[in-house]
Amino acid sequence: MTLLERLHQLPLLGRLLRHRFVKFGVVGASGTVVNVVVLYLAQEILFQSIEPASLRLNVSLAVAIFFATINNFLLNRAWTWLDRRAQVHTPILLQFAQYTIACWLGIALQFALTHAFATRMHYLLANVLAIVIASVANFVVNDHWTFGRLRMLVRRWRHRRHGAPGD
Repeated sequence: MTLLERLHQLPLLGRLLRHRFVKFGVVGASGTVVNVVVLYLAQEILFQSIEPASLRLNVSLAVAIFFATINNFLLNRAWTWLDRRAQVHTPILLQFAQYTIACWLGIALQFALTHAFATRMHYLLANVLAIVIASVANFVVNDHWTFGRLRMLVRRWRHRRHGAPGD
């Protein structure tokens, strides 16, 4: 039995882990770990010879974000939205592109909201509030667009509208 299967059997934690948004959050947390580890390795080892230091940081950040995005996409596809794989037949590269676009929209939303909220509250509180809102928006976009809920709903609506054989 895998660790994940064991965690699913725990009363409260198991119930939480079955909820898609919680899974999305757990995957996001794992992506944060990947981001930090890759950033450190890139900054301190891989790109140590790049000068100036600001260029090295930018290259390291790009690599860290890239690997964290791949990590999150693959884990979300394999765990968060696993139940949709049979109904959604989007090619994986197109799905990855959709996921990446959704992530960048979430980042832009977080950026804009942090600036907007910071005019009325402390910037750290503004940023946390913006992260929560952007995370929910990112989840909704990925749920409906990337992982096909919208296509499934349209298919169901068309099926009901035109009637199924034997109805």
